[in-house]
Amino acid sequence: MSGRNGPVLQARGLERVHPGAGGDVTALRGVDLEVRAGELLAVTGPSGSGKTTLLHCLAGLDDPDRGTVLVRGVALSDLPTHERARHAAVVLQSGNLLGVLSAVENVEVPLLLAGTSPRRARPLALAALDRVGLAARAGHRPAALSGGEQQRVAIARALAAEPAVLVADEPTASLDAARAAAVADLLAELPRAGVAVVVATHDPAVAARADRRVALSDGRVTAATP
Repeated sequence: MSGRNGPVLQARGLERVHPGAGGDVTALRGVDLEVRAGELLAVTGPSGSGKTTLLHCLAGLDDPDRGTVLVRGVALSDLPTHERARHAAVVLQSGNLLGVLSAVENVEVPLLLAGTSPRRARPLALAALDRVGLAARAGHRPAALSGGEQQRVAIARALAAEPAVLVADEPTASLDAARAAAVADLLAELPRAGVAVVVATHDPAVAARADRRVALSDGRVTAATP
């Protein structure tokens, strides 16, 4: 499937430097990357290699100091923050769910903040939860959900805006083997619906499901597997 269409995500010459008390830290050094619709790309590499910074740039959570991220030909840096999730959505390692809200409300909130009407946001949120197999758990708060279910809610929240690209940062890191496998299976299924998925991972089971793998080291792409 990954070969049918042109790239939906393009990163060109990404450079990012983080200021620090002990001196600046260069996290990305001229990274180039392309991902096609219907493709799962795994980004691997040791801790401190730049994976999280790269994913934050790809999702528009952070702007590179140099270089450009294009999604569907649109530069994310040209978009206001609230519009970026419609192009690229992110799933963080912790899931970042709000404990006082139900699963469906957690999925719904970003839609409402982006200007979706409440009448439309609730059906979209329920459909996203159904897509990840959690329709029956829509009314449960995070404390009543397993770690794997919480990550699936986070994925549903990212999918609800129907982004072209879903970016996931170590989504299985805090899960046991069985729950990690379920999340990995879900991420592998998403490209079949045409979503481009980029996942940073230390988990070989997640990387094994990818269509392609790239390795980062010291902020550079050092290896790629077709």
